[in-house]
Amino acid sequence: MTAPARPPLAAAPSHEAAVAVHGVPAVALEHGFRLLVLRELAAGDGPAGFAVIEQVLVRPPPRTIRHGVAFALAFRPEVVAFLTFHLGRPGKRGVDDLPLRNPRWPALSWHRAERIWPDGARSIEWSADILFAQEEDRAAFARQFHAALGAAQPAA
Repeated sequence: MTAPARPPLAAAPSHEAAVAVHGVPAVALEHGFRLLVLRELAAGDGPAGFAVIEQVLVRPPPRTIRHGVAFALAFRPEVVAFLTFHLGRPGKRGVDDLPLRNPRWPALSWHRAERIWPDGARSIEWSADILFAQEEDRAAFARQFHAALGAAQPAA
């Protein structure tokens, strides 16, 4: 199964300004990838501002909720379709009717890194860590989504 074609990210090596939102290449991790998703911009004594980074693997935080921004991590539908086709459903019910997670599905978690910009601005870079239990699943994901991960060629 092939996900619908999307334009590749405008992959610059890094952001030069705290307000930049173009996608940047994912960072390779031992069992997966780290993908920049959101930047929290300090606003002195006021509430922080957020810059949502343009990327096509995880859903951006919804801005339409009544009280702020929801920060859940979830894959976009085309990524879910690919994972379901190759790895099976994300979960099922066990014999005791409790939910069981499919261990082959990648785990998503937030990674936080503080950043000081050349102009003195401070931000927190929020990235999604996408980690796989099996190397062959990571490699298949890398091949399918190499453009979205910012790689010039599919990773083996």
